[in-house]
Amino acid sequence: MSTPTDLTMVNAYIPGRADVGPVTGALIERRNALLGPAYRLMYEHPLHIVRGEGVWLIDPQGRRYLDVYNNVTSLGHCHPAVTAAICEQVQTLATNTRYLHDTILELAERLLATVPETSLAHLMLTCTGSEANDLAYRIAKVRTGGTGVIVTDTAYHGITDAVSQFSPSLGSSVNLGPHVRLVPAPRAYHAPGQDLGEKFTRDVQAAIADLQRHGIRPAAVIVDSLFTSDGILPGPAGFLQGAVQAIKEAGGLFIADEVQPGFGRTGEHMWGFQRHGIAPDIVTMGKPMGNGQPVAGILATADVLQEFGQRSRYFNTFAGNTVSCAAALAVLKTIEREGLIPHAREVGGVLLDGIRALAARHEAIGDVRGAGMFVGVELVSDRTQRTPDRALTSEVVNRMRQKGVLLSACAMGHNVLKIRPPLVLTAEQAGMVIDALDESLTEARSAAGR
Repeated sequence: MSTPTDLTMVNAYIPGRADVGPVTGALIERRNALLGPAYRLMYEHPLHIVRGEGVWLIDPQGRRYLDVYNNVTSLGHCHPAVTAAICEQVQTLATNTRYLHDTILELAERLLATVPETSLAHLMLTCTGSEANDLAYRIAKVRTGGTGVIVTDTAYHGITDAVSQFSPSLGSSVNLGPHVRLVPAPRAYHAPGQDLGEKFTRDVQAAIADLQRHGIRPAAVIVDSLFTSDGILPGPAGFLQGAVQAIKEAGGLFIADEVQPGFGRTGEHMWGFQRHGIAPDIVTMGKPMGNGQPVAGILATADVLQEFGQRSRYFNTFAGNTVSCAAALAVLKTIEREGLIPHAREVGGVLLDGIRALAARHEAIGDVRGAGMFVGVELVSDRTQRTPDRALTSEVVNRMRQKGVLLSACAMGHNVLKIRPPLVLTAEQAGMVIDALDESLTEARSAAGR
């Protein structure tokens, strides 16, 4: 059984493209036979990982790879505080939300304390970010009586049936729903001199009008506040305010998808939406919430949840279990205790400045942007035309892997290097990323004869 070519994943493993050797080849064949064709592997030479430690992933031969891609373990792999919390709780009690227990309540109190400037009042837990966005959309439909949803043109919000219908980055094999409207992501690099806030507001207003013209009541605008899958587009602080006002005036909700940018990654606040001075009706979260333990959820206002709570009984067997709550609580405590938000700002700045300096000698670097420990590097074949260079991006990603640095790519043109290291990355390790990128760009351009 072979893995199909995946045009939506620039760094996908494609069978036959490279000689992976007999051992890795046998493992891939065994995996395909057992797991089927839907799973994907990364890199031309897929990695076999047996251990994680801080910012490192380690293969069976003991080779260490600097992981600057996997933001699930945002405190670093196997962080001792989270590991200890999980071990202690699993030896004490593992149960669900139909019983009273203090850990889930302390978790809710600590999460709500991170958003004092909003009216967010309640926590509901899920197991994954996809579930969180699915639940948020379900609540929005009940609250508004509408079904229309507005997202950006290369957004990713999850894999459930409902959410995949407004996750255009999944590609043409997943149909968008007739109730979905796409708006252009705020690509400042490709719209120099434009007022991003004004344009994004107009685009959202046009999408609202189009829904209404087709008899579809708007339920929500949902955005990843760093527009991660669209190409890591932080934009200027405050530029989302007009769009939020537009959807609320139309009777819909604003949902901030913080599954990727949340938990201190921006280096400024706990949540990405806080850069913009806006008040979401619902905030969704996941990925780094448990540092690898499956836990996710939503924060919502009392007003938004009232009717849903009266009409619906919510229970999710594993969501809010004591072990996952203990892990999530340990994550919040560690972020505060280790000062990881200012650390993300400081070391993220080193990373951003260092890569920007590379642009002086690498014509392929069209733009470098980011916030905190989230950096996007847009690679182009022509700086004047700003033409996406997908082939070079794929080559650089794979050369970085060969040098022991793991990252990925995103954006509509599949040409933006996605760098999102654990929040504990040091300045020295940031320097390793910069050096490896410098070498990889030089080698890739040379190999292509450019």
